[in-house]
Amino acid sequence: MKTAFAFWDNRIAPVFDIARRICVVEIESGKIIAETEHALADGLPALKALRLAELGVGALVCGAISKPLHAMAAAYGIEVIPFIAGDLREVIQAWLSGTM
Repeated sequence: MKTAFAFWDNRIAPVFDIARRICVVEIESGKIIAETEHALADGLPALKALRLAELGVGALVCGAISKPLHAMAAAYGIEVIPFIAGDLREVIQAWLSGTM
């Protein structure tokens, strides 16, 4: 499964609506098999949700997120895990270990 982590300055971005970068981690059997970074479009929130869908993301880990953008992501079948804060690497490890 691919999980996107919205980040800024190596920390989870405080608000997904204005985030410009995501780290997409592909996990198989509890291990990272691929990790890539992608830019997100400025402007229309729908473009952010569309980009996640195009990348095949199944889950989004982020800070705050507006209700409309949350609904758009969910409409693409993306599970949104909001209100997460912390160091990007620590959050990814917590996600892997199931302690988030």
